[in-house]
Amino acid sequence: MKTSKTKLISNAASDIILSARGVNVSFSGKSILEDLDLDVYRGEILGFVGASGTGKSVLMRTILNLNNHAKGEINLFGVSYSKASEEERNKIDQNIGVMFQQGALFSSMSVLDNIMVPMREYLDLPQKLMIELAQVKLNLVGLPLDSGNKFPSQLSGGMVKRAALARALALDPDLLFLDEPTSGLDPIGAAEFDELIETLRNTMGLTVYMVTHDLDSLFSVCDRVAVLADKKVLVQGDIETMLSQKHEWVRSYFHGKRARQIVR
Repeated sequence: MKTSKTKLISNAASDIILSARGVNVSFSGKSILEDLDLDVYRGEILGFVGASGTGKSVLMRTILNLNNHAKGEINLFGVSYSKASEEERNKIDQNIGVMFQQGALFSSMSVLDNIMVPMREYLDLPQKLMIELAQVKLNLVGLPLDSGNKFPSQLSGGMVKRAALARALALDPDLLFLDEPTSGLDPIGAAEFDELIETLRNTMGLTVYMVTHDLDSLFSVCDRVAVLADKKVLVQGDIETMLSQKHEWVRSYFHGKRARQIVR
């Protein structure tokens, strides 16, 4: 049964909007994550980094309940998703927006129809109102209204990412997940997308969990960074914390040739 949009408020005693404790994930007997702990605070932009193949996307999908975890607990908005009732899960799902890698738009649907998918899934609204709300989201992410009638194949790569972001924002979520949002964009387009994310965080009160390899994004818009290494979150903190780490991969990542060009 479709319901009206319900906002969630985490416990007043804590600003933690997402927490993971002792999370283990494995596939076909191969361990990917072990005893992983992570906190994400309300209103922050958290950059999540790690070497390719270490499990960054696996963790994000596990948090979203798209992968099973063998051990540990994941709390969203102060509620354990695995122990939540169907009604609680419905509320949690409505308060989460996700932008997958490469946008993952439905190719057979127009941009407007893509944006309206979450509305049709969770809300009971007239078609005219859904179209108007979808157009508001287009404007919010900086796309012209006429792009709503186009199909994803008719858009540039940057426009596809903005359309995917508009869909992720369809239900005005509290928590936004972004998986490599600036990959494939030229430096100017990537910088503009980072600015858009920061503006949306500030105006909408979003909390943003951003999986990224983009050092410019980490330095320019992220409040904190979490590093995945050795199957766990090795360290989480601000850029200064990252720059002081002795771990070989962390030092190489934040003090490498590309990093030196942007460290101020």
